Amino acid sequence: MKKIEGGVMAAKGFKAAGVEANIKYSGRKDMAIVYSESACTLGGVFTSNVVKAAPVYWDKNIVKNAGEVHGAIINSGIANACTGEDGMEICRQMAQTTAGLLGVNEKEILISSTGVIGMQIPFEKAKKGIENLCSLIKDNKTNSFDAASAIITTDTHPKEIAFSFELDGKEAHIGAMAKGSGMIHPNMCTMLCFVTSDVAISHELLQKALSEVVMDTFNMISVDGDMSTNDSLMVMCNGEAQNDLIKEENENYEIFKKALFEICSEMAKELAGDGEGATALFETKVVGADTKENARLLAKSVICSNLTKAAIYGHDANWGRILCALGYSGAQFNPENIDLYIESEAGKILIFTKGKAAKYSEEEATKILSQKKVTALVDMKMGECDATAWGCDLTYDYVKINADYRS
Repeated sequence: MKKIEGGVMAAKGFKAAGVEANIKYSGRKDMAIVYSESACTLGGVFTSNVVKAAPVYWDKNIVKNAGEVHGAIINSGIANACTGEDGMEICRQMAQTTAGLLGVNEKEILISSTGVIGMQIPFEKAKKGIENLCSLIKDNKTNSFDAASAIITTDTHPKEIAFSFELDGKEAHIGAMAKGSGMIHPNMCTMLCFVTSDVAISHELLQKALSEVVMDTFNMISVDGDMSTNDSLMVMCNGEAQNDLIKEENENYEIFKKALFEICSEMAKELAGDGEGATALFETKVVGADTKENARLLAKSVICSNLTKAAIYGHDANWGRILCALGYSGAQFNPENIDLYIESEAGKILIFTKGKAAKYSEEEATKILSQKKVTALVDMKMGECDATAWGCDLTYDYVKINADYRS
């Protein structure tokens, strides 16, 4: 695979745009569109929060019915969550308006929202935004960035990525844009993410690949332990790469699944590293676990620990915090057998072994923990299973950002 430019527009046939609609924000883009003239096979996963936003219900219904889609309308600023029947009507009106302008069916338009819970989206502003978006769709390389910029809330920067790869002797593409900085916690899904590809694949296999890939990517991140009402990850494939339709789990399926894993993994790390107020991406790798499930439990427990996250912010090699988080993860192990390392671009050292602190330099440990990406490596010495989870440090700015989020 080769990393390329273009984000959600890297795949053949996909267009995008972002505009300022003043849904809630002023002076910045806050509505986006992703569109393919060719109908797309759709796969999706959504928040497991019992409290779900109206757009989640709208999109889940399309996925459930294995419906084809032509694109998505996304707004930031207002989540359209806990808005009752009016919220569902806004979704219908936004889809209907878009469909009318593009000459497609309203059930072929996805709707996503992110922002403050409980507020109603002002439809007249949304309608004007949709009209502007539909007039701006064109195939150029700046529009993908505009779209990625329009969907963020407290993110410090837009997030987009794309890859090219070979399939059936043809060049295929996959691209993505995502938003997420707060209310990020494992248990799918933990943000908004839109993936586009020109691969031809059946709905059943696309959904299967996505459901499996998400387990070791977006389900392995956490910023603050809060799971949003709006979290959605959707993949649209329009088949314009002209590969033979993937309808069985063959070599082409595995190639596509690997590409999907790579793009979801990169986006997951982008979100974790851009956690609200964060100064560092905090990664935990668990190796030598007895089962895959336990490896995941252990890794996620460490990156979810507020005490560990605070220690990372303080560049403090407080291995006791990590051991404690491993201990309450739910996985059974002998703490006398494990080895714990910390590593970054500044080096790697052993800090815990054989049930007690290893001999290491606190000065060297601080240097290692002062980098933009820090890894805790835990060797359980119990088997051959591994897992990686991603989070961030916990800073004063996290509280500042969320203390006045509605204002």
